[in-house]
Amino acid sequence: MAATTHTVTNQAPPLVGYDVFAADRALVEGVERHLDPSLLDEAREELSGLGRSSGSAQVLEWGALANEHPPKLRTHDRYGNRVDEVEFHPSWHRLLGKGVSAGLTAAWSRPGGHVRRAAGFMIWTQVEAGNGCPLSMTHAAVPALRTDPALAAEWEPRLTSTVYDQGLRPADQKAGVLFGMGMTEKQGGSDVRANTTAARPLAEDGTYELTGHKWFCSAPMSDGFLVLAQAPGGLTCFLVPRVLQDGTRNVFRIQRLKDKLGNRSNASSEVEFDGTWARRVGDEGRGVRTIIEMVAATRLDCVLGSASLMRQAVAQAVHHSAHREAFGGALIDKPLMRNVLADLALESEAATTLALRLAAAYDDGGEQERAFLRLAVPAAKYWVTKRCTPVAVEALECLGGNGYVEESGMPRLLRESPLNSIWEGAGNVQALDVLRALQREPGALDAFLREVGQARGADHRLDGAIKNLLTELADLEGVEARARRVVERIALVLQGSLLVRYAPPEVADAFCASRLGGDWGSAFGTLPHSLALASVVERARPVS
Repeated sequence: MAATTHTVTNQAPPLVGYDVFAADRALVEGVERHLDPSLLDEAREELSGLGRSSGSAQVLEWGALANEHPPKLRTHDRYGNRVDEVEFHPSWHRLLGKGVSAGLTAAWSRPGGHVRRAAGFMIWTQVEAGNGCPLSMTHAAVPALRTDPALAAEWEPRLTSTVYDQGLRPADQKAGVLFGMGMTEKQGGSDVRANTTAARPLAEDGTYELTGHKWFCSAPMSDGFLVLAQAPGGLTCFLVPRVLQDGTRNVFRIQRLKDKLGNRSNASSEVEFDGTWARRVGDEGRGVRTIIEMVAATRLDCVLGSASLMRQAVAQAVHHSAHREAFGGALIDKPLMRNVLADLALESEAATTLALRLAAAYDDGGEQERAFLRLAVPAAKYWVTKRCTPVAVEALECLGGNGYVEESGMPRLLRESPLNSIWEGAGNVQALDVLRALQREPGALDAFLREVGQARGADHRLDGAIKNLLTELADLEGVEARARRVVERIALVLQGSLLVRYAPPEVADAFCASRLGGDWGSAFGTLPHSLALASVVERARPVS
């Protein structure tokens, strides 16, 4: 006879067996808003297919296994030959292969590709964020390579392929390739102009021999890498293939894999170059300018990744609260918990709406949209990624002790949450980049003001925030010391303007009251009680 004390009751069922795309109303509406109507049916079918996979028990198990079995470095084979290979759990390969086949590296080659990819990236990385890095780097390498038409013609079809061709072979023998990136060094960090890796020209025009090190090299199992090194003419961008055309391995010595806080299924490495063959990308001395478009694209992916994590954290918190009872009723119906959940939902929806707006600007590609991106991408990268960790912490707390246990998946989200704020330039780097755009590119501010101006007059709190921001920008004396304050206001005004224009009134009202109107405390769950918080929470509930 079973012991009655072991009967399990009042536990939320796993959030599994659902369509991650269809259950996210803000994401669905954003795709519908930004895509040409002629593309919508195909995009909905594609994204719902990916959403059903992402919410399936099998794929969620892949994510858990990939996280539990991090990559291993194998420097030598059994005979003592240097091989420098990274071994991954089969589940990680399954995740990466599915991401490639879903077009998450193919945005540049199809109509509406950036919005479709952004939505897909946000869906897929909710399963396990560790496969997002190689997808991001491969996607982002395309604009950098386009500075050299010959290189782009050779490599772009491989980079945008939807075939995951595993294993190290010459790139021209593969149906699809992956790219990584190596910029930072021990002595310089984000100050890449302090790099000491040397590039010596070889006899063949445009080819060089590299000697040096990279303190952080992303996705070391990739087929090629974009790296920065000091050529005779200054800091220059280079393409380093992993395997040379004759089938021999390029010199690419992986010294160790980083033992990271989170993102554990993904390999980040330290590498040494010692007579490594490379091909120049762009002109000598223009390395930063050449690689900057890759950096901008990966920064957008940091925004997407944080928005994805926030959405998953909020979905888990709302789902738990809808099924858990306490003090005589469902948690989700308790006024104080409802306030917390609504506050978290606002942060998530604001991040999603902003991320898709940036992706749509990439699809447009016009001069004004490029100017808008120049200011909006670093501002969004600064703010959205900074909000990710507080959201993850509060969502975890909504599950109580259950959320603190590994089996819930919430600790994995928490460990992942600071990552995107650090990668591709931490907070101060982003804030200073916004200042450079303001000071050197007046078209960027004009484009930003035209964007937020479309919502002027719709909400008095937004109007006041725009006015205060303009006052802040009118006085640039000592602006570096208050750069974070300025960038925070830019991001909040942009989010507010988008929500006022596109979100349901209760969402826009709550965001403007709290984030722009000042009727907010210092922790989540301090929204004005008079707002329509139940509607905000219900909108975030993952039911499809």
